[in-house]
Amino acid sequence: MRDSSISALFGALSNEMRMATVANNLANVNTTAYKKDVMAFHDTFTRFAHDYVVTTKGFLRGKDMFPDPKIMAKARLSAQAVDFTQGSLKQTGDQLDIALSGEGFFRVQSPDGGDLYTRAGSFLVDSTGTLVNQQGFPVMVDGGPLVLPPGAKMSVDDGGNVSVNGEPAGAFDLTTFEDLGSMERVGGNMYSAADNAAEAPVPDDLVVRQGYVEQGNVEVVTEMVEMLETQRAFEMYAKMLQSTDSLDKTMISRLGRITG
Repeated sequence: MRDSSISALFGALSNEMRMATVANNLANVNTTAYKKDVMAFHDTFTRFAHDYVVTTKGFLRGKDMFPDPKIMAKARLSAQAVDFTQGSLKQTGDQLDIALSGEGFFRVQSPDGGDLYTRAGSFLVDSTGTLVNQQGFPVMVDGGPLVLPPGAKMSVDDGGNVSVNGEPAGAFDLTTFEDLGSMERVGGNMYSAADNAAEAPVPDDLVVRQGYVEQGNVEVVTEMVEMLETQRAFEMYAKMLQSTDSLDKTMISRLGRITG
């Protein structure tokens, strides 16, 4: 198989994955506090055997023993990460809508008792009066769930301190991490942290806004432009595969006539 076929195949597969990422970002454009996925590419280098030769001359005025080194660069998909850029805040007036302005996460408790993290503050009250997120996971306040009496009025100040019917009820368990790249999306607009991930104090400029929700950070125009670019790149690689296949067939046909 020609080297061009291999390069075109990897290019097409990379753009297929890139298209899936763009489509997922666009599908979540209206998801509360959604953070878009971004992809990165880097050059990988293919070396020929003679590229490793230190000297190509037997003596000072001799002729080159090997051709000039040729190193080919090929772009490959290298990473897919979450862009935690702040989204804009939308006012709702609902006392259970809580948005974070700045770097930080709410801590919620998963069904297995572990910790998950989210910035989606569209909270609810379940049948037991417990404050939960959209997936029904309890939101942690002072290390445990917050239970609200029927018809209770909840207020939250800029520091995340919660009051119920005018009485202090604790503070949201807000946290962040030294390396946000170690966080993994687990679905439902929530994230898990690696076992060795180090938590960091929340920044001083983190503000908790009651009656607001954070919107997603997906820019529709940018994603649409990237979708068109990805589609055209995929079509180009597909044409390369077709052209290489046509050349291979022609070469095999002519070689068969010569040897026959």
